[in-house]
Amino acid sequence: MDRLTNTIRPYAWGSTTAIPTLLGVEPTGEPQAEMWMGAHPGAPSRVDRGAGETALSDVIAADPEGELGAATVAKFGPRLPFLLKILAAGAPLSLQVHPDRTQARAGFEDEERRGVPIDAGHRNYKDPNHKPEMLCALTAFDGLCGFRPPQQSADLLEGLGVDSLKPYADLLRAHPEDAALREMLTAVLTADREQMARTVHEVAAAVERLGGPYAPYATLVHEFPGDPGVIAAMLLNHFRLQPGEAVFLGAGVPHAYIQGLGVELLANSDNVLRAGLTPKHVDVPELMKIVKLESDDPHLLRPEGDAEEVYETPIDEFRLSRYLLAPGGISRVLPEDTPQILLCTAGSPRVGELALAPGDSVFVPAGEKAELSGTGTVFRATVVV
Repeated sequence: MDRLTNTIRPYAWGSTTAIPTLLGVEPTGEPQAEMWMGAHPGAPSRVDRGAGETALSDVIAADPEGELGAATVAKFGPRLPFLLKILAAGAPLSLQVHPDRTQARAGFEDEERRGVPIDAGHRNYKDPNHKPEMLCALTAFDGLCGFRPPQQSADLLEGLGVDSLKPYADLLRAHPEDAALREMLTAVLTADREQMARTVHEVAAAVERLGGPYAPYATLVHEFPGDPGVIAAMLLNHFRLQPGEAVFLGAGVPHAYIQGLGVELLANSDNVLRAGLTPKHVDVPELMKIVKLESDDPHLLRPEGDAEEVYETPIDEFRLSRYLLAPGGISRVLPEDTPQILLCTAGSPRVGELALAPGDSVFVPAGEKAELSGTGTVFRATVVV
């Protein structure tokens, strides 16, 4: 097994204190948004097997079956299928959706064929893979996920008392659900930017004045003045996770994380279609091909099981579970048939002879024995074969 050295991504929305507090180090004053654990080419973890640090992606590429196991390679190919993160949102992330596997492959091949540079600002598809994801809260965690029923969104918009929102509320009431959401979202995201900026300014004042059901959007109007994504975000359900609770996000589900610290596990992809709350590229026609135009409650999860508490999802590329190791408890021998990353978030557990502190992580190749002992909380990321 290998202790991992991981990269922290300094995205502007990141908290300046949450990850340093978890790691027990002094903040730098700069945002620290995500710590990546895995073999994604954008920021692979590093391991040292006696010859200096090497990217985990290179270690796996040199011996896929030895590191991942024959069953994992047969099902997912010669790369680690998942990416594990610690995510620390100090400000809202962009409103976004992710494609399914068929959509991702078609979009990626189209942009490759047209010669769109992989690092171009207007590029939509960085790889041909889907990107389902799950976030498990380490602190109270706020976000938006899934469309409300259009009638409820119309009521919410009308309650703001902003005259320029009335046509949008009328759209939501005038059509069947999928047509209402399509027309409303398209109208908002393609509206005249100056007119929309004035509307969002009025919405900001109303949100601050009214509070109550509008309180979750106060941060959005403060962070993104004039952004049409503020209006689009008001079509979504608000959720709040307590520590240990999780939310699962499948293909096409619109969402935005607002604030909090959590463990995120996702398929090994970087495909994002944005719908606002960002200065980055918003491709409205492509977004409308991908977004799931139906009302849907957030898929909130609680762990199930005794020794190993599992967060059940319909995805095979990743499986997240949690071990709560109590003082004086028995050690736990982990299954050996799949590759796994173990992440400590509290206490002082051990993996074999390796002592862990909060924020420490370990890669365990398939076929290698790993035994948990000590006290603390350990998350286990692996695959289903």
